[in-house]
Amino acid sequence: MKEQRSFRSYMDIALEQARAAGNRGEVPVGACVVVAGDVVARAGNRTRELADPTAHAEMLVIRAACASLGAQRLAQADLYVTLEPCPMCAGAISAARIARLYYGAADPKSGGVTTGARVFSHSQCHHAPEVYDGIAAADAETLLRDFFASRR
Repeated sequence: MKEQRSFRSYMDIALEQARAAGNRGEVPVGACVVVAGDVVARAGNRTRELADPTAHAEMLVIRAACASLGAQRLAQADLYVTLEPCPMCAGAISAARIARLYYGAADPKSGGVTTGARVFSHSQCHHAPEVYDGIAAADAETLLRDFFASRR
């Protein structure tokens, strides 16, 4: 009989990063990269702070994980992110060869994984991670909804 691997979610760390991003005035999206049960990188959106449209949580955490591990590929990594990645971030996830993607809230407006562009299903996509959606989705949705409501 094959031994089942028990699942431990690290979405609480991504949510912590999302809250910190929201407190900085950024759209509250957070992410972390986990390898063999160790969190090797964590980040939240910093597009406004860095005046960089590519400074999404996913992009920053992938860069930090690659730097931390001294590798350009993250083939054994799990990526947790509070919001469905956009097409740019989905492309970076593919290029980094992330093994598994866990995300919280769906993004019907700008998503690139299960809505919108569906980057991983294109024939040009060289690597598609295993995708698990809806992890702590209610918490992520509440963060986003409250953030945008406070600005209207």
